[in-house]
Amino acid sequence: MEKSFIRKIAILLDLSQQQVEQTLNLLSDGATIPFISRYRKEQTGSLDEVVIAEIQSYHQKLLDLEKRKLTIIEAIAEQGKLTEELKNKILASELISELEDLYLPYKKKRKTRAMIAKEFGLEPLAHWLLSQTNKSIEIEAEKYISEQVKDAEAALQGARDIIAEMVNEDELSRQKIRNLFEREAVIVSKVAKGKDEEGKQYKDYFEFNELLKKCPSHRLLAILRGETEGFLRVEVAPEEEKAIFILENLFLTAKNESSQQVKLAIEDAYKRLLQPSIETETRNIAKEKADIEAIRVFGTNLRQLLLAAPLGQKRVLAIDPGFRTGCKVVCLDENGNLLHKTTIFPHPPQNDVKEATYKVENLVHQYEIDAIAIGNGTAGRESMDWLKSTPIANHVQLFMVNESGASIYSASAVAREEFPEEDVTVRGSISIGRRLADPLAELVKIDPKSIGVGQYQHDVNQILLKGALDREVESCVNSVGVNINTASKHLLTYVSGLGPVLAQNIVNYRSENGAFSQRSELKKVPRMGEKAFEQCAGFLRIRDGKNILDNTGVHPERYDLVKNIAKDVGTDVANLVNDKKLRQQIDLKKYVSKEVGLPTLQDILKELDKPGLDPRGEAKAFEFGNVKSMDDLQIGMVLPGIVTNITNFGAFVDIGIKQDGMVHISKITHKFIKDPAEVLKLNQQVDVKVMEVDIARKRVNLSIKDV
Repeated sequence: MEKSFIRKIAILLDLSQQQVEQTLNLLSDGATIPFISRYRKEQTGSLDEVVIAEIQSYHQKLLDLEKRKLTIIEAIAEQGKLTEELKNKILASELISELEDLYLPYKKKRKTRAMIAKEFGLEPLAHWLLSQTNKSIEIEAEKYISEQVKDAEAALQGARDIIAEMVNEDELSRQKIRNLFEREAVIVSKVAKGKDEEGKQYKDYFEFNELLKKCPSHRLLAILRGETEGFLRVEVAPEEEKAIFILENLFLTAKNESSQQVKLAIEDAYKRLLQPSIETETRNIAKEKADIEAIRVFGTNLRQLLLAAPLGQKRVLAIDPGFRTGCKVVCLDENGNLLHKTTIFPHPPQNDVKEATYKVENLVHQYEIDAIAIGNGTAGRESMDWLKSTPIANHVQLFMVNESGASIYSASAVAREEFPEEDVTVRGSISIGRRLADPLAELVKIDPKSIGVGQYQHDVNQILLKGALDREVESCVNSVGVNINTASKHLLTYVSGLGPVLAQNIVNYRSENGAFSQRSELKKVPRMGEKAFEQCAGFLRIRDGKNILDNTGVHPERYDLVKNIAKDVGTDVANLVNDKKLRQQIDLKKYVSKEVGLPTLQDILKELDKPGLDPRGEAKAFEFGNVKSMDDLQIGMVLPGIVTNITNFGAFVDIGIKQDGMVHISKITHKFIKDPAEVLKLNQQVDVKVMEVDIARKRVNLSIKDV
């Protein structure tokens, strides 16, 4: 069975069977996706993380399908109705819908009209009607009058109920109606009675219809949300006449009294049973596709946010701005530790600008501050403008930091564990400062849904969303690498092969024994077995350690190989790393073996070229234009902005006012694009032109291509 799985997955993903088999073997052996992608390229044919995750996902789906088949076979066998032919059909099924159609007639269900009719002995009459003979239905029906069946019409009604259920449970009927829904189902939405004003945010969908297969994911999710909130009434179906015509072609064989009864039963079967059933199925499939697309967009945005350029190990003064309650100020050292906290009141109603300036100037000098991080929420622009007007701006860089989710972090168990003595306002300021120094290390502590870069994140399948986002976070953490001597428990949790227990054990070991001096010391950490060490070691970095390779992505299993390469060019590893000319003498082909191929050797050489280099680059300061609110905007203005969110239909850009502006996909570039992410990235600095300002609805429409 496993071999057939491998064949199917290989065909689906256009891979060789060997690639699929090797990948599944590595996964079943406990290897993580980042580890396989980075350190087992020879075995997988250099598959990336996305493809490896797809192999894992498809394999799980096939396992689930197989499990369902066995459950169904067992259930039908218990009823004594399992034939060899039925069993073979079940085992041969490749789609869950096909499988469930086969099971439907045997599925336990609450008492139906057809069941009651059968109990009244009307099943022979139903079969007689289906034969559609040209005889009097009245005479035939009268044969079935009894205590429970009062007259011929009641007998015919019962027989029609049985036929309707037969039509509904017929495998071919369901497949043909399913295909019709797939091709021609239209999604129709209307405003719920009396909800015109209350649900005005869904005004675009008050009188709406569109072919379901052409309805983009963001639109479908918006409509379904409107339905869930009670503002819209939604139906998904093809033309009723067309569906009934298909069924009549399957079941009508004559034109007489009997066939007229069958025709009535077919209409009832479609309206009462088939249509609601296939509509539910179709909606679920469409919703699942929309969820997957929304999760993909969310994952892409999250990745870009997590991989935003860090300021690095610098001393930061962070400000969480506010008006009435003042601005919360903290000073952090190079490792993000809290040195000082205070509150200043440079804004209304206090307007104590002089005292606030004096305090900040003193803190900058006292704690040798390198940069100031200012939260972009309430009073953020005002705080930036005030600081830029003081001499402080001549000594340190000023950065506006996106504070989405900082309040969630400050009230979380993680924040309470890190700063049990501090209140939520101080924790929020610390988070803003740490985000500037290292966005990845700080954002892993926050539920990705709270970071504000998703699209309908609360409407999609939460299990799928969590799995996808966890994989994205894990991928980002491992692609950057983690400084084992400064990383928090929360960051270490996402390192390949670790998890919460080992992450905590590493932090405990570090507290008790001091900084790690080499990777091999990890083996002394409680519960760090050989497998866990293999999976995590290459992603952990040790700066200024005993071995220069410990600050690279070279895995310890290849240290001896690097030593041999250095020896062959007449030097040691340290000199090989520091001398580019020596590295240019290396002939990689000499070192190809059964275990190590050119892909791994090329990766090793790249790591020797840049030990300790952060692939994310460096944070750059940004200045907004001279606008502070929507009232300052004028049509035609060109302003600098920062991309804050990307969706399927466009991008949102912060131009320095309270409300992000919207750039529709058609206004991004002159060339045709299917996805804004083709040309835009989160945190990208762009110039935009103001196209429309709707103060009442708090909407600003912008254009990039018209600049």
